[in-house]
Amino acid sequence: MKQKSIKEITSEIQQYATIDAINGSIHNEDERKGVQNALIKRIKQLEKIEELNLKYEKMNQYENRILSENQDALICGIDEVGRGPLAGPVVASAVILERGHHYLGITDSKALSQSKRSFFEQEIYNKALSVGIGIATVEEIDELNIYEATKVAMQRAIDQLNYKPDHLLIDAMTLANDIPQTSIIKGDLNSVSIAAASVIAKEYRDKLMTEFNLEYPGYDFDKNKGYGTKTHLEGIETCGITPIHRKSFEPIKSKVKY
Repeated sequence: MKQKSIKEITSEIQQYATIDAINGSIHNEDERKGVQNALIKRIKQLEKIEELNLKYEKMNQYENRILSENQDALICGIDEVGRGPLAGPVVASAVILERGHHYLGITDSKALSQSKRSFFEQEIYNKALSVGIGIATVEEIDELNIYEATKVAMQRAIDQLNYKPDHLLIDAMTLANDIPQTSIIKGDLNSVSIAAASVIAKEYRDKLMTEFNLEYPGYDFDKNKGYGTKTHLEGIETCGITPIHRKSFEPIKSKVKY
């Protein structure tokens, strides 16, 4: 009988779903380097998947605690993006994930690559029970302060949902509404629902700042998203202050006459 090629065996090895299956495989007896490398590679892949599964389980601890008390609870994760920039609005997102969700590898949006964020964004919009976006304008940031404006954006995101949530999981904030809520420090790292909201908010705001870059060239808004990079600060000196700059933030504040 003709021996299978390394390519054929590698394809078979990729079908193994557990490390136990690999350990019991007849391919372990094949001494060819290509086969042994394929076995090692698949073991590493499965170990990574197991690691991500354990992390995902841990990131569901708050959600599972709520569901243990009310299995039908609609849990909403809330997060914001854009508290620190010198320009642009603050954007919040509220997300109610679907039952049985499995966004393996999701985490704080800032820790994800652009391609991963885009992938999760589409998955969430396609599968989640409801997604809401809330924006607080530059004018509101200057009038209220960034902390209060962030709360305004978060409440607007909740108001955009198709369903009223039974419980809110919020990244390090509390909101003045009648919905039971849990404030979680580093929520985008510790809650799947908040991580999902983080992804939606960041992708939305990044696209918005890219659009502003076309309207206000010279500041590199498409790259810095409104943060105070060297190019952005040089743009302020050269081109002046735009309508989307936060006049209550330095160094802009010192340049504005009220």
